[in-house]
Amino acid sequence: MTWPAWIPQWLRGRAPEADVRRMPDAPAPSHRRMSGEYLALHKYLNDRYASTVVLTFQQIEALLGFTLPPVAKSDPAWWTAVTAATDMRYQDAWKLADRTAVPNLPARIIVFPRGT
Repeated sequence: MTWPAWIPQWLRGRAPEADVRRMPDAPAPSHRRMSGEYLALHKYLNDRYASTVVLTFQQIEALLGFTLPPVAKSDPAWWTAVTAATDMRYQDAWKLADRTAVPNLPARIIVFPRGT
């Protein structure tokens, strides 16, 4: 479309489609909210400004007010499995805080880096 031809469209508030520049679509906001027994861990991780948070099992249990299940201390997949199963909602504690969990089971720590 030539310069004089698009002026009437512009005056009507319609730029020619070929000339419209769009910003890339932002990721859809998650409307999920954290609730349940792992809420305290979520709040702790979400409120930290550090790009990486390291917690021991003992510190996590102190935040939660109960002991972690035995599988959390013996199977790294409990922390890292990628699935939408409802029985893994505990992972929302770090996922909704924009973190991942990197377990180091022999050292009895979990590293929570921000955004991956």
